[in-house]
Amino acid sequence: MTFLIRKNILKISTLSLALLSLNAVSAVKEVDQAQKEYVYTGIQKNLEAHLYQLPPRIQGHYGIRLYRMTGDEKYANAALVDLYAVTESQAFYACSLDEPGFITSEAKKAISVLGKGPRAKARKKALKPFPEFLFYTDVLLRFSSRIDEFGLTGPCNDKLISALKKADLETGLTDPAMIESWAAQLINYAYWAKQIGVGDYINEYKQAFIKTYPETKDEELDKKQYRNKLYGMTHFIFAASEYYQHNVDPKEFAWILGYFDNNIDRILKDATDDIIAEVGISFHLAGLSNHPVVAKTQAHIVNAFDEEVQFIPSPMGNPALALGEHRNVLAMMLLKWPEKLHKGPYFTELKATKKYLPKQVSPKQ
Repeated sequence: MTFLIRKNILKISTLSLALLSLNAVSAVKEVDQAQKEYVYTGIQKNLEAHLYQLPPRIQGHYGIRLYRMTGDEKYANAALVDLYAVTESQAFYACSLDEPGFITSEAKKAISVLGKGPRAKARKKALKPFPEFLFYTDVLLRFSSRIDEFGLTGPCNDKLISALKKADLETGLTDPAMIESWAAQLINYAYWAKQIGVGDYINEYKQAFIKTYPETKDEELDKKQYRNKLYGMTHFIFAASEYYQHNVDPKEFAWILGYFDNNIDRILKDATDDIIAEVGISFHLAGLSNHPVVAKTQAHIVNAFDEEVQFIPSPMGNPALALGEHRNVLAMMLLKWPEKLHKGPYFTELKATKKYLPKQVSPKQ
């Protein structure tokens, strides 16, 4: 369809890219419903035709979001794949917590798999004062909060809760170097801790985040740090919605929504497609789907769609489905937001899944 602008960053010279960036915002024009539907359907057909080929975590990520957007039980089994994966993981970690040296050993492993690139090095450096932090948060909190979202309790849950209540999470959550390394993940941890009842660190994290990223210092932020700030801000709203299960109060997050509104030109110029989609979804979640920022982000996302691969490729032009599912399911959500969000899926209540639950989970009391 001729209304779509094909992007192929690899074919654009550095000089041309610099010149285009000056006019990127003005070049994005509002798109109509047919354009949004075309992109949505293209991505959906592409992902769902290959869904079984994707890793379990990616299948689950897609299935959970499509269920929450549509309430359609056909996505429940893709989400069930995720439940099996996180249940097995929680069984391994939570049931071994009282073994001598286990936490220390697994904490080192969690850090070692971060990688060797510049971002990984910065994260490893930030974690040095908190060597066990990643184990408690990205392992124990992540798995237990996901199982809890499904209305279930996982294996060795009492051990897990006890360990998390004893852990010092606040120091790591509010450390400036940690915030500069992974702002979005930290706000997730703060909300997950409150969700499963092991501590409420949300306000402390909010104050630390604002202190780390005051608006007065935006001009000092390079592109990577600016993106980290934006990513953190969208996740305040996403985590508060329990990841698209319900709307949020726009007054509570006026400080974020107002910032996005006031800085949308720079966001469209400097942020990734993932973050731009998240900015628009933030307004959806606040019940502000008619806000001009939503239309601007939708136009950007439509223009990022590559007709040839029926996908929004990475910034370097990579169309791999597993690597790009996150970006593309966000695009779908941005372009076709529902009138009603759906909680769960609560597998024990769905005909498609209630007979097929892992034996190690039980309905949450």
